[in-house]
Amino acid sequence: MSSPAAPLTESEKGHFLKHGYIRLTNCFTKEQAAEKTKDVWTRLGMSPDDKSTWTKAQINMPSHWNFDAATFAPKAWAAICELCGGESRLTEHSREWRDSFIVNLGTPEGEGKLVLPKQLVRWHVDGDFFVHYLDSPEQALLVVALFTDIEPNAGGTIICPEAIPNIAKFLYDHPDGVSPHLTTRAEPNFSVVDFRHIVSRYNELVQDCEDFVEVTGNIGDVYLLHPLMMHSASHNSLRNVRIITNPPVSLKEPHCFDRSDGKYSLVEKKTIQSVGGEDKLKDWKIAMPRELIFPEMWKNKEAMKKEEIRRMEGAKRVSTSA
Repeated sequence: MSSPAAPLTESEKGHFLKHGYIRLTNCFTKEQAAEKTKDVWTRLGMSPDDKSTWTKAQINMPSHWNFDAATFAPKAWAAICELCGGESRLTEHSREWRDSFIVNLGTPEGEGKLVLPKQLVRWHVDGDFFVHYLDSPEQALLVVALFTDIEPNAGGTIICPEAIPNIAKFLYDHPDGVSPHLTTRAEPNFSVVDFRHIVSRYNELVQDCEDFVEVTGNIGDVYLLHPLMMHSASHNSLRNVRIITNPPVSLKEPHCFDRSDGKYSLVEKKTIQSVGGEDKLKDWKIAMPRELIFPEMWKNKEAMKKEEIRRMEGAKRVSTSA
């Protein structure tokens, strides 16, 4: 059985404030994970036992249904609430975990080859659907839930804790907002929605970093990361099947860095610490209206979803006639 909900320990709180993330174990069971992922291979149109069918290295799957995080993973949900200042600050949608799995299968040519973090080219901070500000409520926390065991060099997400202050200070210096790929309004790529082929500022920032952590562990582990945690998909050298999901967490109101009662969330405390303290933020406020963006990838996911439905209906017909 998964562990019951419990408050974060002082050690976990301290780790989050120092490194910007915590790892929780035994948040849900292998049986729970198997139930949620039972249709993954049908949806992908691939076989788990035949690597010749693994035609894509990484797949960000669309969502068909959701489930309640507080019931499925109460330990993780309790920690999410605590990091964000309490459940009352979170939107109702934050409790919705989805079957939008992220699958990393590697490539035949990359099998057995190691790729160092600085050589990766997909560094980013989550939130491709809104203009980013230091206090943005749309992405209040980054969640990485493991639905398969992940060994080192088997495609686990790579995170860069030391980059949090760099991102925070950049956002502090640009209260008029920056794009999801960290370009400013004065730069020509600010309005580009399909930024997958842009060499983002994140890839440049990572070259000056040395502190990297590979997200590894067992089924049921959940990593909770500060929303400004820079991270990247990694190279799956072992070609083990890696399945995770990134349930979104959002706030009803923006992060507040000037609370008269001092009741800052742990996420807010980490952000305040990253820009140099409360005094620097007393007069800080956004200078432009908040804006949502419709990413190009969302269009692709609609097409993927239709194809997945077609495959599942076909598998159901075969099963019924057998």
